[in-house]
Amino acid sequence: MTAMTASQSPAPAFVGRVLDNVARVLVGKNDVTALALAGILAGGHILLEDAPGTGKTMLARALAASLGLPFSRVQFTPDLLPSDITGVSVYRPATGTFEFVPGPIFTGILLADEINRATPKTQSALLEAMGEGQVTESGVTHRLTAPFVVIATQNPVEHEGTYRLPEAQLDRFLLRLSVGYPTLEEEVRMLGRLQSLHPIHALEGVATPADLLAAQSAVRGVFVAEDLRRYISGLAARTRLHPMVALGGGPRASLGLQGVAQALAWMEGRTFVTPDDVQRAAPGVLAHRLSLRVEARLQGTPGEAVVADVLRAEPVPVEVQPVPDALAHS
Repeated sequence: MTAMTASQSPAPAFVGRVLDNVARVLVGKNDVTALALAGILAGGHILLEDAPGTGKTMLARALAASLGLPFSRVQFTPDLLPSDITGVSVYRPATGTFEFVPGPIFTGILLADEINRATPKTQSALLEAMGEGQVTESGVTHRLTAPFVVIATQNPVEHEGTYRLPEAQLDRFLLRLSVGYPTLEEEVRMLGRLQSLHPIHALEGVATPADLLAAQSAVRGVFVAEDLRRYISGLAARTRLHPMVALGGGPRASLGLQGVAQALAWMEGRTFVTPDDVQRAAPGVLAHRLSLRVEARLQGTPGEAVVADVLRAEPVPVEVQPVPDALAHS
């Protein structure tokens, strides 16, 4: 398979191949798969939060296989050490030197399974890699190969044996998504499909890492009008003023919202972002970044409810398709 360029492979064909391939493993989860793919196309990391057994791990494995990316899985446990993820320097008596042995983080997609079962110290081992694409060990910096994506899963925080992810860690995830339980009919289809060999074992790539890098570059070129940038900034700013929020979304939230909106537009074959793209991206990008006040937590108010309030309150700009000159200078 040859590397994809924007002119050679239109976005819908790339997107359709990946979504159809993942659908061989996950029944009826096209919406969450599309949002996860948008996060990857925007160059971000994904947090999947849901009850056990809903398909979080399968989604990560299926995306890695479909995109042709190297895949590593780390099971996060209370006794996991940071060096178990990033790697360690080993002394070689024959040469009298230390040699760095890379950890499983040196991959294309890292599945951090049940990330909130590890201690905050171990969770923080991912911060540098997720933010800067590198690992520093014993004062030496080692670059990670692009594309690099962390897909982390976590059980709801009220489950036994879990640690709440710190705000700084949550902010590194571009999107927090929920896979959700299947409908009755979807579950029946799933039982029939998985009766013998699980399809994940036969899943083959429908794209290459070069395809993904080209797609990510094309996504960054999607036009965002000035009024939409103001709309995005206004949504983030409004989260900081909401009465239920102690700490709202920062500039990284605004950047993430723009990036995912660009990816969603590109996935639909458009060269410009619309308000609908921003609104579709907003819950996954903003909700997990909000630090709610005590009274909101006591009332069981989720971050998604605050985002819904913000979307209703912020004036929506009039959608105007950009002229070619505007696109040329974007």
